[in-house]
Amino acid sequence: MRAVRFHKPGDLRVEEIPLPAAPGPGQVLLTVKAAGICGSDLHNYRTGMWIAHLPVTPGHEFAGEVLAVGAGVTGLEPGDLAVADSRVTCGVCANCLAGRANLCGKLGFVGEVCDGGFAEQVVLPASGLLKAPAGLAPEIAAMAEPLAVALHAMRRLDPAPGAPILVTGGGTIGGLTALLLAEHGFGPILLAERNAARASLLREVVGVQPVPLDHDAVRDACGGNGPRFCLDATGSLDVLRFLLRATAPGGRLAMVGIFHGEGTLDPNLIVERELDLRGCAVYAGEQAEALALLPRLAGKLAQLAETPIGLAEVPDAYERLISGGSDRLKTLIVP
Repeated sequence: MRAVRFHKPGDLRVEEIPLPAAPGPGQVLLTVKAAGICGSDLHNYRTGMWIAHLPVTPGHEFAGEVLAVGAGVTGLEPGDLAVADSRVTCGVCANCLAGRANLCGKLGFVGEVCDGGFAEQVVLPASGLLKAPAGLAPEIAAMAEPLAVALHAMRRLDPAPGAPILVTGGGTIGGLTALLLAEHGFGPILLAERNAARASLLREVVGVQPVPLDHDAVRDACGGNGPRFCLDATGSLDVLRFLLRATAPGGRLAMVGIFHGEGTLDPNLIVERELDLRGCAVYAGEQAEALALLPRLAGKLAQLAETPIGLAEVPDAYERLISGGSDRLKTLIVP
């Protein structure tokens, strides 16, 4: 079968590899119907970070049709559409047992510690799969994982009703978080996104108010004060420095972007202005809830995604996405 294989940083190939073996006890064999390229896939491609072994088939955002199930599997049967839970956890640590598996000390991800969905078929444990709602298009189902990340980020931000919210970064997670904020009645939502076409798309589909990353412009959009609630989805230290000054005293800043490297910040801005910084790591129990939201959001999600590509186009798509060459939020693959 064909699969995208990651060999080392900067080395991504489309290859012929053997079909997966029949599913063992507790396992499920799927035909991949749709998969999404995530920002963390691009981060891995550039750095090799988090990869447990090489070569590996990337892809943790995907939906597949069940072909066969191993002994002991219940709740899934051939013909069902299922989506992957990207997290690979120990299941026994204090955080896992408390329902916070996203903070597991041994946390890994499909496509990093085991082969993922950028292939024609894949075998995964049934415990790492969720059944999709009947009739849901695979391309929409494949967005359950990033929507769960966005839902977790929205909950970590925990904004007050009616308060302006500044979202920096209108990529997949920033844009989907803005969509969920709007769907839940929060806002007004300000969006700082340097890709003008993407900002315009989110204004049309979600109702965000694009703003430049400028202190005066942000204050004016918030009625003369800094925003009390900010969410960064850029992973840029320069943007984080801006937000530490832009957020109103006593405000809250949630960070969901993946940063490249380390840098310096002025911690006095946090201390003296009593800012609340919250990290947002993947998702806890939100994926099932995100999956249930997909039928309602399908129309808008379809507008935010590119026309799907094939496996052969994935290496070029990585380079295009790293260079910022996409006006939409999600690049989908249909093997």
